Amino acid sequence: MDIATLRSQHPDHWKKAAAIRTLTLDAVAAANSGHSGMPMGMADVATVLYEKHLNFDPSAPLWPNRDRFILSAGHGSMLIYSLLHLTGYADMTLEQVKNFRQWGAITAGHPEFGHATGVETTTGPLGQGIANAVGFAMAEESLRGRWGSKIVDHYTYVIAGDGCLMEGVSQEAIALAGKQQLSRLIVLWDNNGITIDGKVSIADVTDQMARFAASGWDVFECDGHDPVAIDKALVQAKASAKPAMIACKTHIALGSSAQDTSKGHGALTDAKLIADTKAAYGWDHAAFEIPGDVRAMWSAIGARGAVTRKSWETRLAALSPAKQADFARIFAGDAPAKLAATIRKVKKDAVEALPKIATRAASEKVLTAVNPVMGETLGGSADLTGSNNTKTADLGVFSPEDRKGRYVYFGIREHGMAAAMNGMALHGGVRPYGGTFMCFTDYARPSMRLSALMGIPVVYVMTHDSIGLGEDGPTHQPVEHLAISRSTPSTLVIRPADLVETAEAWEIALTEKKRPTVLALSRQNLPAVRKTHTNSNMVAKGAYVLAEAEGKRQAILMATGSEVEIALKARDLLQAAGIGTRVVSMPCMELFAAQDEAYRRKILPPGPVRVAIEAGVRAGGWDRWLLGQGGRENKAAFVGMEGFGASAPADRLYKEFGITAEDTAAKVKAML
Repeated sequence: MDIATLRSQHPDHWKKAAAIRTLTLDAVAAANSGHSGMPMGMADVATVLYEKHLNFDPSAPLWPNRDRFILSAGHGSMLIYSLLHLTGYADMTLEQVKNFRQWGAITAGHPEFGHATGVETTTGPLGQGIANAVGFAMAEESLRGRWGSKIVDHYTYVIAGDGCLMEGVSQEAIALAGKQQLSRLIVLWDNNGITIDGKVSIADVTDQMARFAASGWDVFECDGHDPVAIDKALVQAKASAKPAMIACKTHIALGSSAQDTSKGHGALTDAKLIADTKAAYGWDHAAFEIPGDVRAMWSAIGARGAVTRKSWETRLAALSPAKQADFARIFAGDAPAKLAATIRKVKKDAVEALPKIATRAASEKVLTAVNPVMGETLGGSADLTGSNNTKTADLGVFSPEDRKGRYVYFGIREHGMAAAMNGMALHGGVRPYGGTFMCFTDYARPSMRLSALMGIPVVYVMTHDSIGLGEDGPTHQPVEHLAISRSTPSTLVIRPADLVETAEAWEIALTEKKRPTVLALSRQNLPAVRKTHTNSNMVAKGAYVLAEAEGKRQAILMATGSEVEIALKARDLLQAAGIGTRVVSMPCMELFAAQDEAYRRKILPPGPVRVAIEAGVRAGGWDRWLLGQGGRENKAAFVGMEGFGASAPADRLYKEFGITAEDTAAKVKAML
């Protein structure tokens, strides 16, 4: 549909969509930076979606049963900023739009969760939004299964571009969605055939509609500039029993001289181009000016959802007070009151039994106790359930046949799993955790980074955390991955040494609200090192004295996870030689760094020599504790890995790479 026909046949629609287009042109021009073409091309689709289908209420932007709108093509951020401003989100003022991409503004270059209400997730890294959306839709299905459709019943809509669909994570996501028959998930594909380098055809020949259909989706198509066709396609998609993709044929940078070119993908800032484009639109208004009749039409769209939201609130109020309180709790992200007592019991039982088990098995024991009292947990694994020990008997399996099931078989899709868990956490009402091998944080890394950037409490259960996994060899032995995770801001990395520390680690992870947690867990069995019960969560301190020196303290051994056992054995050797040695368990460097200076100095006083023991590389934080806090270069050493591992039984590997009590004791003696 050409502009003249669209203007004449649908004048009100045209004006509303033109408001998005002109705000985009003005904001990008003011910033001299941004991506104009996608908002200009998808303005018609977005207008129909917001006017006729999306359930939302700007006056209550966090209403739990709202539809979720995700702009996966996050470079086109002015599309969502325009929509939020025009529909009346209080924080998205015209001043914010005018300050697009500027310091202190909530209108960041790409939409960022937590900056502007109405932005459901951080997008920009292509493919993330559509993959997050799968998690949003899974959370909706899970909650509807538990709470019923009167309380939870909404859609997740996504606008995705060619770049989103080229990124590999999109295939992991759409395959998972197709398998799970996520019928409340609708993807609107901006099918404009243009990327930064030029036409899509220079790099890709994929039949995207056939691809989605092959992955278990229903597929529709429409003229992305015809409001009647767009509406019809959305009605059909909503009636589908499968996830739905609508191929919206559009013109990037519609109406400008850059239309249908790669130039239209970027920032259109030329004054003549902007003036000519506005003339083609019939838009005779100053920059950032929205005429009263157009603003009134958009305001009416924004006000429409209040009735729906209030009706939902009435239904929620009909629940028992206990159920209302529980619903509020899970969406607030608060742990149930029973969690603390449950963790304490696990710890008490552990110090009585003193089991020698792998921390991955210890994790399963904790989850076996926790999952029944914390009904919002939604667990899973990337095809390593038996190895990650993430499934407990009470969970059941989340599937199209059983939405009350709380365990997800993600398949061999580490990145898709991590992105989906981000979506679940962002949706609210569920606590996602998922497992794979520690070395495959490489495959999940982009989504793990976004967990941290957004500040959401996803739990990554990363087992087989060192060369201790043994015979699978260096491809699977994660020597550098602890360092990578520790160097990521706003991330908790916890490497527990036994069942007690594992229980405390899970308590931290399940009560955290603003950070993801990486649990690094062993494949090999480890002896109990915490043999006395305390109600206090010692892991929450980050580091603590596990065994004190006898006699004059001359050495401090620091270790994490499976190497705490080695530190204790080295202490025995050193004490036998008359060298007073303290052992510090340091399961979480981030939490230790957060303690006050007095506590850190108490744990790591200046004077004694220091040795850190970990079956990974030294980078990623150890030097702070070896050389800082009164440490000295000539009185500090590291026992660990300098390169990659090898294929052999674990015991042989530790001996060959010099990660033993004897090697540790020798380093201490050499420095004294």
